[in-house]
Amino acid sequence: MDQQVVELIRRGTEEILPEQELWERLAQKKPLRVKAGFDPTAPDLHLGHTVLLNKLKQFQDLGHEAIFLIGDFTGMIGDPTGKSVTRKPLTRDEVIENAKTYEEQIFKVLDPAKTLVMFNSSWMSAMSPVELIQLAAKQTVARMLERDDFNKRYKGGQPIAIHEFLYPLIQGYDSVALRADVELGGTDQKFNLLMGRQLQEAHGQKPQVVVTMPLLEGLDGVNKMSKSLGNYVAIADAPGEMFGKLMSISDVLMWRYYELLSFSTTQQIAAWRKACDEGANPRDAKVRLAQEIVERFHGAAAAADALAEFEARFKQGLMPEQIEEVTVVAPVDGYALVNLLKDAGLTASTSEAIRMINQGAVRIDGERVEDAKLRLAGGSRHVYQVGKRKFLKIVVEST
Repeated sequence: MDQQVVELIRRGTEEILPEQELWERLAQKKPLRVKAGFDPTAPDLHLGHTVLLNKLKQFQDLGHEAIFLIGDFTGMIGDPTGKSVTRKPLTRDEVIENAKTYEEQIFKVLDPAKTLVMFNSSWMSAMSPVELIQLAAKQTVARMLERDDFNKRYKGGQPIAIHEFLYPLIQGYDSVALRADVELGGTDQKFNLLMGRQLQEAHGQKPQVVVTMPLLEGLDGVNKMSKSLGNYVAIADAPGEMFGKLMSISDVLMWRYYELLSFSTTQQIAAWRKACDEGANPRDAKVRLAQEIVERFHGAAAAADALAEFEARFKQGLMPEQIEEVTVVAPVDGYALVNLLKDAGLTASTSEAIRMINQGAVRIDGERVEDAKLRLAGGSRHVYQVGKRKFLKIVVEST
């Protein structure tokens, strides 16, 4: 087995189950069917999604068939993974609209000529009630309750709807329908991915190899990147916005982003990290990371413009390089900006906050704020400016 290939596939992965089986399949020099599934629950893909997409692209570049599966059928069920309550299913129209944007965005990472885009409604909509019952009969309630989130909800007296048990079954059956050799997924999907192996065996197929990837932390450095938490960087974000968000992450989180998002070699990243440990300014490493990611999604010219814009704000005195950071906890419905400015000490009162906003003297990450009724979601992290001299980096955590 080519050691370079082994190192490439192992890089950034959490687990390969079973690992030896993957190397044996790769040694046969036959193209494998490598699947990664995404439910279209929101219109934008973010950098957390690209951790999986980048790994799928690596398999693609090695000559294997990349299958991007859009879970338009499972999206209407709602993935219960990690949920403490039953998730609200999406309507068919919402799923279709979100799926359209997914198709447009994935080709910022994957080669469209070598990618098979599939929808699991293709086979699930054709499944009869009898066939669905037969599929459900292949697993037990006890097995489902082994899943950590189901188990916690059951022990805590939280309701679990019957349709939620169908989700891992259908995700597993997708692997049967596609005859997948390898399935990629986040660490939180391990139960569902292994379900695919079990169902493939039950259908007389050779079970897929499961490759799990770490979950990328969002801008807050605490919760996983999520649109619902507001701590995400969308791959469709404008270049300047993307650059600014990446520059707002902590120096510690920066190395995590290098590990999971950068295409630089591990040796080069290690050298940059060593230099920072020995006194080099970590801001320079952060700029390098932000440029790489912006260039990946918007091109070299846009990355250069984003850097120039950032330098104009920070290096030319519009913003200081060292900004104090505070953490606050948002109410359930978000933190009203005027209250946030007062509570953080940037204004003496909410009335002053409103006046400063109306005067155009309040900025978030360098962008002027015009809406005095703006609320900040938990999970956000931004630099707030009031007037010419007051700056504060505020992390808004969820309740």
